[in-house]
Amino acid sequence: MPDKALLVLEDGTTFAGEGFGAAGRTHGEVVFATAMTGYQEMLTDPSFAGQVLVMTYPLAGNYGINGEDVESQRIRVRGLVVREVCEKPSHWRSDMTLHEYLLSEGVPGIAGIDTRALTRRLRTAGVMMGTITTGETAEEALERLRSASRYSDTDLVEEVSTSTAYEWASSSLGGSVQSDSGVEPRRHIVIVDSGVKYNIMRLLAQRGCRVTALPSHASAGEILGLAPDGVLFSPGPGDPAFLDYEVATMQSIIGRAPVLGICLGHQVLARAFGASTFKLKFGHRGANHPVHDLESGRVHITAQNHGYAVDPEGLSSDIEVAQVHLNDGTCEGLRHRREPVISIQYHSEASPGPQDNVYVFDRFIDMIEEFLPKASRPKEEVA
Repeated sequence: MPDKALLVLEDGTTFAGEGFGAAGRTHGEVVFATAMTGYQEMLTDPSFAGQVLVMTYPLAGNYGINGEDVESQRIRVRGLVVREVCEKPSHWRSDMTLHEYLLSEGVPGIAGIDTRALTRRLRTAGVMMGTITTGETAEEALERLRSASRYSDTDLVEEVSTSTAYEWASSSLGGSVQSDSGVEPRRHIVIVDSGVKYNIMRLLAQRGCRVTALPSHASAGEILGLAPDGVLFSPGPGDPAFLDYEVATMQSIIGRAPVLGICLGHQVLARAFGASTFKLKFGHRGANHPVHDLESGRVHITAQNHGYAVDPEGLSSDIEVAQVHLNDGTCEGLRHRREPVISIQYHSEASPGPQDNVYVFDRFIDMIEEFLPKASRPKEEVA
């Protein structure tokens, strides 16, 4: 493994530890996630692009890395911070260690630091830029960090979105992605890929859907030209304020096809109906966030990964807040009053996290089934 390493935050806070994974330097927004397991899924989640991930659970790597538990084609985080990294994992599916995985993709990690103290710092001061480094002093690393690009300055969707359209086939993406159910597709879902996770496509395929992913810059004409039965705007990284192009596309699709927005897609939907977004102090990242459904009264325990939230002030009267986060009251779901349009801020596909919320995909398909007969009838008859 590499030698001694440092984690230096932009406020000058420094943690000394042991390097693992790739040697060298990396920088990004330092964020923490509270899940006890699922480090491989988090490493490959495109919503972590541009960020250095801190695992609050003290041990990582104990069940190794396998060829199935991936959520995109490669590691997306810029660096990984853990209290302890396991060098001898024990699991029948394990193909390599966490150290070997990071090393194979050139991603630095640091272990042996007090992640509780680091998490408390981020909760108190808010997430901030940081760097993992080997072969530098803390002063040199801080000086370099101050001139580095900032997380909030970049449209990170450009980094993670597909460059070309493709159709989901579990055996052909990501090397050895889990197979789907083999159900004959009966509905066609088009995904606007802002950083889609594989499990979204797996779950849709398991429900009898053919799934096509398009680049984030796909126009409404390109999307509707594929004759989708429904359109899903995916999760993804970064500030939704950069995504005017997706907002315009969303506005052109509403009323012409059922729409589901997840996480970043939820924020795009809110912007399409007049709302703004704002940056949270330290975000929602982890597998245990309580969300209150205002209609049913039910509380969902959800998986989340976002640093921005919707400000419902300014929302059109056509759409309403459907769900809220019980910890801080932020908007967690929207529902159109007339059109087949819904969104959620959390990750219904889990991976990692509780699978309680895959019901959202069933609701989406139910909306499609209800919409299609109406879409085939004259507008005056539907009205």
